[in-house]
Amino acid sequence: MKYGRKRVLVTGGAGFLGSHLCERLLADGADVLCVDNFFTGTKENIAHLIGNPYFELIRHDVTFPLYVEVDEIYNLACPASPIHYQRDPVQTTKTSVHGAINMLGLAKRVGAKIFQASTSEVYGDPEVHPQTEDYRGAVNPIGPRACYDEGKRCAETLFFDYWRQHGLRIKVARIFNTYGPRMHPDDGRVVSNFIVQALEGRPITIYGDGSQTRSFCFVDDLIDGFVRLMNSPDEVTGPINLGNPYEMTIRQLAELVISMTGSKSELITKPLPADDPLQRQPDITKAKALLDWTPGVALETGLTRTIDYFRARAN
Repeated sequence: MKYGRKRVLVTGGAGFLGSHLCERLLADGADVLCVDNFFTGTKENIAHLIGNPYFELIRHDVTFPLYVEVDEIYNLACPASPIHYQRDPVQTTKTSVHGAINMLGLAKRVGAKIFQASTSEVYGDPEVHPQTEDYRGAVNPIGPRACYDEGKRCAETLFFDYWRQHGLRIKVARIFNTYGPRMHPDDGRVVSNFIVQALEGRPITIYGDGSQTRSFCFVDDLIDGFVRLMNSPDEVTGPINLGNPYEMTIRQLAELVISMTGSKSELITKPLPADDPLQRQPDITKAKALLDWTPGVALETGLTRTIDYFRARAN
């Protein structure tokens, strides 16, 4: 950083994770440039930041080059739920791959440090449990989820090739299931689905028999992991798993949401979607050792805040 505040670009900054990251960076004293094309992000998520003199919003699609002067780049731009990324799978792949190329090119031009929001989906339907960063994954390259899974895998490839070939300072995080306020109510993700259905008294939909597992991390914990990774020494490139290792079945989550909302919703089952992983649990040994990071928000605490958010939206 040359002058005053650190200038930080957040692509996908009006999304669920991006808006929380923009808030955190502003609180930390950064000058934040939020870039979003509003495919899944919303102005509602960042409306409360618009009056801040150190926050700027640009409508832009990262599949096209961007010419700005920044010190750090957080590349979060990409639809992240199956409903959204399967709506236009070609564009999803282009966002991951062309978006990575364009942001890496920008980082190279201006000498910025760059963070890639990768995903646990790079592990596919894992044959190793819990998943460690050296596991190479079991991904179907031609299935309906491949636009996201393989797009993110290719983006990681590009990041590490830019690191090897051009000496770029890179940070790659593999994000596991995250939840919290500002989740899109119609994104098809399990926490938002269950909460919305429970609050409306509709049947809660479980895909498969509900025995598949997930590990849920509250958004504030995840964003803290982002910032710690970005601020870590240059030799810490990642990939690093960021998620909560506390594992539970989908059926257990549904029952907990029903209990916490006081809902009378019943559970119904539907067939499991193609290539939907049966297990998902991060090994966060690296994050603990290299970032001194562990998630601290208990599931019930985070769910209470998320339920309150969706309840307020409904009123």
